[in-house]
Parts: sequence; C-alpha cells; structure tokens
Amino acid sequence: MKVAASARGRFITFEGGEGAGKSVQARELAHRLKILGLQVVSTREPGGSPSAEALRQIILSGEAARYGASGEALLFSAARIDHIDVTIEPALARGDWVVCDRFADSTRAYQGAAGRLEPAFIARLEQIVVDRTFPDLTLILDLPAEQGLARAAKRRSGRVSPDRFESEGFAFHQTLREAFVEIAREEPDRCALVDARGSAEEVAEAIWDVVSRRLADFLPSDPKAS
Repeated sequence: MKVAASARGRFITFEGGEGAGKSVQARELAHRLKILGLQVVSTREPGGSPSAEALRQIILSGEAARYGASGEALLFSAARIDHIDVTIEPALARGDWVVCDRFADSTRAYQGAAGRLEPAFIARLEQIVVDRTFPDLTLILDLPAEQGLARAAKRRSGRVSPDRFESEGFAFHQTLREAFVEIAREEPDRCALVDARGSAEEVAEAIWDVVSRRLADFLPSDPKAS
C-alpha cells in the first residue's frame, strides 16, 4: 500500500547485549526501507542529537560511573529527552520512519536489571522521558553473552580499550541477556526476539520477516516485486 505523506512515521528500535549486531542490522533495515521509497532517519543512543552526543562521550568513557546506576540512568534520560525533541519526534511528525540503535529498553536492562535499580524508579523515569514516543516495534537481538563479548572484542580490535559497559564482567552481560529476553516476553505486541547467532544475512532476513509482517499496513509495495 502507499502511505499518505502526511501520516505519522513508524518508530523501530534495536536492542540487545554487546556484540549482538544491532548497529549492522539497523543500517541494513534502514537501507531496505529506503529501497521501498520511505524517508528514513537512522539514529542511536546514547546520542542522536548534538547535545545527546556530548553526553554519550561522558557516559561511555566511564566518567559517569562514579555516580552509580541511578546517575547513569539520569544522564541517559537527559540525552534521551534531547534526542526525542530534536531528532525523533520531528522525523515522525514529518512522516519519516525512524530506526534507532538502542532506546529506553537499554536503560531497563543496563541500569535497571544489571544496575539493580528499582523497577518503579525505571518505570517512572521512562514515563516522564519517553511519554508517547514509544517504539512501534522493538527488535531484540538475542545472543549468548560469551559470543557477544567475543564479537565486541573483535570489533574494537583497533581501539585501546573497551568502553564503560563492554568492560563489565561476564555476569553483568549474562544479566543483560536475561533482562532483554524478559522484556520481549512481557511485551510481545511491541517486541520481537530475533536469534542473532546466524550470519549477518540470515539475521537480516529474520528481521525483515518480522518487520514486513508486523508493519505490513504501513509499508509501500516493494518496487522489485512489480
């Protein structure tokens, strides 16, 4: 179907542990949507707007770790507010699709589950920050923690050291995996759990299968099919 230009865009997020392939798959999905003629904004968290990118440097460098999980959650939230106001909401209002590498579920997993913040605190923060700008679809890439850490290490081969979260121990990353699986289980209408153990091509096809089924009413026809 052809979606009216004035219609609000769709918001898709990618979640998962370190090394699960979120960035690669977010780029691939954005490319595939553009082929269909959609206007797509690719973005990420922390970051996605100039002010949020500045906070990204503080968070991932480890400078914010001294403030504990609650301090990190507040910094992520400050970055998210600006990201939504400057990048996400204007794009959706224009009718663009937004593909985001991480969003609010990462705060639930990293600072909530792994950081042991009270669920009520995380929920209230999310309610204030995200408000109505919640994803239409969240793709959670599931990968055993040991495989994800190995992939992350290979990916950063040219870098001096792992970032704030990559440097955490195995138990931390195992908790992250369990938290993301639980999010998918609790919100099946919004979330889809995707097995990320296959090749990049196999995972991309699994993702497209989910997107084409879940958001079929908003997708234009594939020009290659005509």
